[in-house]
Amino acid sequence: MRRLALVLGLLGGVGCATGMRGISTQYNPETGQYETPTHEVVYQVPAEDAMMTARYILEKSRYDVMEKEGGLEMFSSFIPDVIPPERYYIQGTRLGPRQALVRVFRIRYTQEGGGYTAEASGRSGGHLSVPGAFANIPGLEGYRPAHGYRDLGIEQKLLERLEMAPALELVGGNSPVPIRSVVMENWGEKGGATATSAAPECGAPVAGASSLFSAGGVLLVADPLGTQEVPSAALRMLCEASAQELPVTLALSIPVSEQPLLDRYLVSDGDSAAVQELLSGSAFWRRAYQDGRSSRAMLWLVEQVRRMRVSGKDVDVAAIDSDKAHGNEREAQMAQHLLNAQSKRPQAWTLVLTGSVHARTTEVSWDGDFEPMGARVVRALPSVRALDVGFQRGTQFVCRYSVWDEEVECNVFGISPTLEARQSSKQAVGLQLFTAQQPHGFHGRLYLGALSASPPALQAPRQDTTVDPVSFSE
Repeated sequence: MRRLALVLGLLGGVGCATGMRGISTQYNPETGQYETPTHEVVYQVPAEDAMMTARYILEKSRYDVMEKEGGLEMFSSFIPDVIPPERYYIQGTRLGPRQALVRVFRIRYTQEGGGYTAEASGRSGGHLSVPGAFANIPGLEGYRPAHGYRDLGIEQKLLERLEMAPALELVGGNSPVPIRSVVMENWGEKGGATATSAAPECGAPVAGASSLFSAGGVLLVADPLGTQEVPSAALRMLCEASAQELPVTLALSIPVSEQPLLDRYLVSDGDSAAVQELLSGSAFWRRAYQDGRSSRAMLWLVEQVRRMRVSGKDVDVAAIDSDKAHGNEREAQMAQHLLNAQSKRPQAWTLVLTGSVHARTTEVSWDGDFEPMGARVVRALPSVRALDVGFQRGTQFVCRYSVWDEEVECNVFGISPTLEARQSSKQAVGLQLFTAQQPHGFHGRLYLGALSASPPALQAPRQDTTVDPVSFSE
C-alpha cells in the first residue's frame, strides 16, 4: 500500500509566531532551520482512530475536547493565560478506509467589531476564507474567531503516536489457524517461481558492511519488523560474506521449536511439497495474528538461504526465539539460543535479525530490571556488534494494540523515524559505523531508505480470536 502525499501551496498560517519561531513551521535537520512543510502527512489508519489520537493528545494536556457530529471536527477548551483567547480546532478528512488526513489549527479570537483579519490555511492545498473556515467553531461572548494557523507541534505529537509506536511481537496466546493446503504463487515481493536450480537473488553488496564480516563474529540488526528492506539487506550481506569464503549463519526471531521444519526445508528442493510441509506443519507461520516476524519477505529470505546452499555456500538458519516466555525470561532464552547456535558453528559469521529492543547491547533506560538479549550475548561474545536501522518515512506490517477498541490490529501502518534515525536525502543507503558506541548500545546504523510493508506469508481469514495483551512483547 503506497502512502499518499498532497502538496500544499502553503501549510503555515498567517503572521502568528511564538517568541522563537512560527508555530506553523517544523525543524528541518538537513538545513538546521524551521521551515514550512510542503507536503501533507497522510496516516495509514482509519480517520476515526487518527482523530481519537489527536483528542487524546489534547486531553492529556488537560484540555476539554468537544466533538461535532460525525467525529471529523473537534475543538478544545480555551488555552489558559492566553490573551486574546485561543483554542485548538481539529479537522479530519477521510481519504480511504485506512487513509486519513488530520490538521490541527490554533484559532485566535478577536473582539467583536474588530473584523476578520486573516485566513486559515487548509483544504485541498489552498486557503479557506475566514467566515467559511470558522463557521463551525463556537464563539465567545464579546469575541469572534479571527486568525487560524497550523500548529505543527501538535501534529508532530500525532505523528509520533501513530507512526513511532513500538511493534508488538505476539508470543503465546496466539493459536495457529488450521489450513488444508498452501499455494504460493511467488516468493514474497521479489517474485519468481521456486526452482531447484534458481540462484539466490543477492543483489549489490551493502556499502560499508564488509568491515564487519569475520570468522566467529556476530552482528545484531535492530529489525523494525514487517518490511521488505531488512530481509533484502540481510541477504545481500550473507551473499557478500559467503563470497569471501566465510561460513555464515542467519539467526531469526522464529521460535526454536520450528528448527526441525527449517532444517528439512533447507535440504529440500524447495518445491510445492516442501513449502507445504514447512508452512502447514508450523504453528509460527499459521498464527491467527501475524506480526512482522512471519512476513513474506522473511519467508523469501529463508528460501534465498536454501538457494545459497544449493549453489554450494556454507550457510545455515537458526531459530532463536521463545515459544511462550516474556520479559527477561524471553531475553534470557533468546540469548542462550543464539549462543547455542553460534557454538555449533564457531567459525561462522552470524547475522541476527531481531526486534530493536532485543538487539540493544546495553540496558534500557525505562526499566532498570530489564536486560535485552544483546546485552546478555555481548558479555559472552566480545566480538558482537549491533546496528540500529536508519530510514525514511514508509510503511510496515505490524501488530499494535488499539486503546480505543481494546484489541490487537495487525495491518499495514505508517512508520516514521526518530530524528536520530532519520535518513536525510543526502545519506546514501548503506552501513555507517559510529566513532564510539552509543548509549543505546549500537555500534552503527544501517540506512535502508524508505521502508515498504511486507504482509504475512500466510493470511488466514480473520476469526473471533482474541489475544491477551499480557502476551505481547516489544
